[in-house]
Amino acid sequence: MFSGIQEKLLKLRDNRAFEMLVIAVIIISALEIGAKTYELPAFAIDVTLVLDWFITLFFLFEITVRFWAEPDKKRFFHSGWNIFDTLVVLVSLIPIQDTEMALLARLVRVFRVLRMVSIIPELRILINSLIKALPQLGYVMLLLFIIFYIYAAVGSFLFSPINSELWGNIAISMLTLFRIMTFEDWTDIQYETMDVYPMSWMYYMSFIFFTAFAFLNMVIGIVVNVMEEEHAKVRAEENGKEPTMKELQDEIRELKALLLERK
Repeated sequence: MFSGIQEKLLKLRDNRAFEMLVIAVIIISALEIGAKTYELPAFAIDVTLVLDWFITLFFLFEITVRFWAEPDKKRFFHSGWNIFDTLVVLVSLIPIQDTEMALLARLVRVFRVLRMVSIIPELRILINSLIKALPQLGYVMLLLFIIFYIYAAVGSFLFSPINSELWGNIAISMLTLFRIMTFEDWTDIQYETMDVYPMSWMYYMSFIFFTAFAFLNMVIGIVVNVMEEEHAKVRAEENGKEPTMKELQDEIRELKALLLERK
């Protein structure tokens, strides 16, 4: 009997219509959260309250279906997304009216919008790619910080007499450089220093080249490379875990070794 119920829950979990219904409820939840940021009449507040409880109970039902449909219950919590969804649903059960936990409950209800990521596989791939790219991006960010620090020190020494509000110390100079990197009215800063140092344009051009162009392309390249690896991994799982190029090369080496032994 239990296996029959589990099979039905598994079919419901994998049903495309059910997935679309979950996505629709998440979108309604996002709209409901946005509506609460406006001043609403009394009847609208009552409607949002009923709607909030409906969404919470639906998410509780959905996470229960996913849990009981999983053949190995321990494996369900091996996925970080399942843990995130479970925590969001459980904390959403906290009453938000006249309780000390009201603020926490409201904040968690905002994070229910992120459940869209756990439902849509393509979004999961994007997030997983960003997370896996963080170690490589860390070295790029470290090198970028070093470039910022050097240019901020030089800018503070040279330009602080011109405008202490922008170049007064190294911390303020780094904020100014961030403004330059994002192209936020950076030409006004450049022309101001060029009145005193005509060749100071070289300082700005070189900084923009290193940060806005070179480092930005490095970051994009790292993220794209990790995304390609994630897509390849997903395709391999969908195709029954086909061997990768490295695995094929290892098998060829083993075959060569066996042939040489027989000779």
